[in-house]
Amino acid sequence: MKVFTLGVHVLDVLVRPVEAIPEGQGATLVEDIRMTAAGTAGGTALTLAKLGAEVHSAGAVGTDPTGDLLVQLLGKAGIGTEHLVRRTDTATSASVLPIRPNGDRPSLHLLGANITYALDDVPWEALAQATHLHLGGPELIGVEAATRILSYAKEHGVVTSVDLLAPGVLGSFEQIEAALPYVDHFLPNEDQVLGFTGEDDLLTGARKLLAAGTRVVAVTRGGDGALVVTADGAEPVPAFVVDVVDTTGCGDAFSAGYLRGIGLGRTPSDAAVLGSAAAALVAQGLGSDHGDFDLAAADAFASTAKSRA
Repeated sequence: MKVFTLGVHVLDVLVRPVEAIPEGQGATLVEDIRMTAAGTAGGTALTLAKLGAEVHSAGAVGTDPTGDLLVQLLGKAGIGTEHLVRRTDTATSASVLPIRPNGDRPSLHLLGANITYALDDVPWEALAQATHLHLGGPELIGVEAATRILSYAKEHGVVTSVDLLAPGVLGSFEQIEAALPYVDHFLPNEDQVLGFTGEDDLLTGARKLLAAGTRVVAVTRGGDGALVVTADGAEPVPAFVVDVVDTTGCGDAFSAGYLRGIGLGRTPSDAAVLGSAAAALVAQGLGSDHGDFDLAAADAFASTAKSRA
């Protein structure tokens, strides 16, 4: 399985636990501060690599120290970074995440170089040699560019998947509709399905995405697990019971586990079980790169851990 994770790359600075921001110039002690690679492309790449896929990232980052560290962290995780373009005039995307004691993660986010990625930056020949393309955050590069990239991948026999970055309230169907016929696996969260489709019901929204051309919609629902919707019907996949430390990167970990399962020839529902297991393993620590696990460990966890069903 040779995967291109193309799109949003972010350096996360995580602080835990944070119950409140000190007033004025006050200070408070915390237990942990970490920096990790993240984003709908970068974070997914981390877990895909753990699960045994060959992974190459493509996107735009700055030439600033933030970008240097982001590239270093991806490379240390065994991810190919040769297709990341470096911008001299734009900062690397970054987020500061004050993690609450219950695992919630408000965000202070800098879009940075992600929004500068363009068709001229795409490594077309290398992309054609991949088995899978995961496009993270197509709404940031625009639906025309996303459609061109996804259609090219499909023309060359590459399995395609898409995850969104924007919250549902900022989404519209026009931002994704033209690209959907070239998407094999669409991996949004529940809020994004409702927001981007304009529907009030999750299943109705998922079916609207199918009608527009995507083959499978696998929707993450936080503690309620996932819902896999195809032309044959809808199947819920429960989340696993774990002590949640931080939910950062759980959606990206689900995408990675799901895609690894698809790459291994598993059904979408079975692939979603692996996705839920990867998300649960990541949720037990701080940051998108948490957890020293591989495919065998994730499968073992899925077979023995208690689910919320």
